[in-house]
Amino acid sequence: MRRKNFIQGPKTKIERLYAETSSSFMRQYYESFMRDTVCVTCHGARLNEAALSVKVGELNIFEATELSLDRFLLWVNDVSSSLTETEHTIADMVLKEIRNRASFLVDVGLDYLTLSRYAMTLSGGEAQRIRLATQIGSKLSGVLYVLDEPSIGLHQRDNDKLIKTLKEMRDLGNTLIVVEHDEDTMRAADYLVDIGPGAGIHGGNLVYQGDEKGLEACSASLTGQFLSGKRFIPVPAHRRKGNGKFIEIHGAYEHNLKNVDVKIPLGEFVLVTGVSGSGKSSLINETLVKAIDDALSRKKDIYPPKIKSISGLENIDKLINITQEPIGRTPRSNPATYTGVFDDIRALFAETDEARAQGYDKGRFSFNVKGGRCEKCQGAGVTRIPMSFLPDVYVKCDECQGKRYNEETLRCFYKGKSIYDVLDMRIEEAVEFFANRPQILRKIKTLMDVGLGYIKLGQPATELSGGEAQRVKLATELQRRSTGKTLYVLDEPTTGLHSADVDMLLRVLQKIVNNGDTVLVIEHSLDVIKQADAIIDLGPLGGDKGGQIIATGTPEEVAENPNSFTGQYLKRILASAREKGQVLDEE
Repeated sequence: MRRKNFIQGPKTKIERLYAETSSSFMRQYYESFMRDTVCVTCHGARLNEAALSVKVGELNIFEATELSLDRFLLWVNDVSSSLTETEHTIADMVLKEIRNRASFLVDVGLDYLTLSRYAMTLSGGEAQRIRLATQIGSKLSGVLYVLDEPSIGLHQRDNDKLIKTLKEMRDLGNTLIVVEHDEDTMRAADYLVDIGPGAGIHGGNLVYQGDEKGLEACSASLTGQFLSGKRFIPVPAHRRKGNGKFIEIHGAYEHNLKNVDVKIPLGEFVLVTGVSGSGKSSLINETLVKAIDDALSRKKDIYPPKIKSISGLENIDKLINITQEPIGRTPRSNPATYTGVFDDIRALFAETDEARAQGYDKGRFSFNVKGGRCEKCQGAGVTRIPMSFLPDVYVKCDECQGKRYNEETLRCFYKGKSIYDVLDMRIEEAVEFFANRPQILRKIKTLMDVGLGYIKLGQPATELSGGEAQRVKLATELQRRSTGKTLYVLDEPTTGLHSADVDMLLRVLQKIVNNGDTVLVIEHSLDVIKQADAIIDLGPLGGDKGGQIIATGTPEEVAENPNSFTGQYLKRILASAREKGQVLDEE
């Protein structure tokens, strides 16, 4: 019997390709066509009717896990108080364990989370604090814990809770090694080790080890200079008034937002603040960015933003959303290719005497197409070894020794350097090397301006941190001419940055606003918040207790609002800056 031919529909084809692909990049691409929706049978409970019919304290297991952790604790206490003596005998050990574990999560500032929250929706900081709570619950002693920037994504209020938790773990007889840039965490430490003095090739030395006062007195330490106040990020003497135009959102109700109405001033440096889980990302990334994308692309999303209306979009002509997503997922992606400067460099090499003699065009110097690249590694410089249930491992190509190109291509030199030598240059070296090539220099200089002078032009994207990737994207956008109607959106750009890097980043962002564009930043760092022209503060707390606009206005106005946790911390830092004379005079 002959099999009938049939046409495969797009849905079936995407599902098949998604199941068959071994590429994480393609899997992510196919996922862009998919959406998670609530099951119409169990309505998200994941259990059948028989399991859900069992109730404790008038709630079934799904309803209990849907409570925020602070409300969950109250429910556990209510259940405990309603038990008979016999029931207490049966349940006390279980209730004690549940109460302890939930309390540890609340103590590290996660009271707004629900137990049913999907792990994939947790931020890195939230996931790290859950692991911390697990370790506290175990009450082990004599353990060495290593934490990498646990303060990422934390409001100062949550950070205080984190520091208290770390001290409790130390007091149990444990040792904690914390990699951190946060000033409060450094001041709470018993012993400090400072590595530097600079980044990349300029670092790698032990600059100081000892207590806080000794670090402040160490002139060779950048960290010590900021702790002592010898170097500082200043408070502006005056706040900009913008161009008098606004984007207005009416009735935003995404996630925990409670029909929020907000006016975002244009032509200003605007900060969106609030405690962890207060709704900042819901308001900006899930609502504003989606709405602007829909308007500027003139197409409607299948899942439009959850708002009643939005106005003022005619006041912007371009949205630049700079996330911390990688600039590429393979070693072929690097700062040179992402910023576009590699096209100009390849064209330059095509003009060399050897290239002309051999008839090479600029395509010869691309490692993405056949011809000049090493075919064994296909221009990656490394070969990928799949590791089944572990992340793939990359090893240096044994044919080209990581140089990406074949011997013939590497015989072409510009000023004594091959194309590989150029890719292997640090940004700061490349600025000097291409000093007489204005078109190339302008693009490379933007990478220097955002503090990336220490990375290499051809550094694989897989080796860049989220903060570095975000700054590469920012540098790429800085190459374009200002329109005065562009909106830049950044989500926690200070992640992983030292105070010196934050200072450099702020200079770039302020320059963008000085050109007439608008910069909108979601941020917890008080050093960034104090430089804002306007603040939109959400809260008062996280989860169901958040999702409201608590305060708006200049940093000084928000600092005077007693309902704002951000304002309470901001008031102290503004007063301290003015007392120490750390105010930037108007130029």
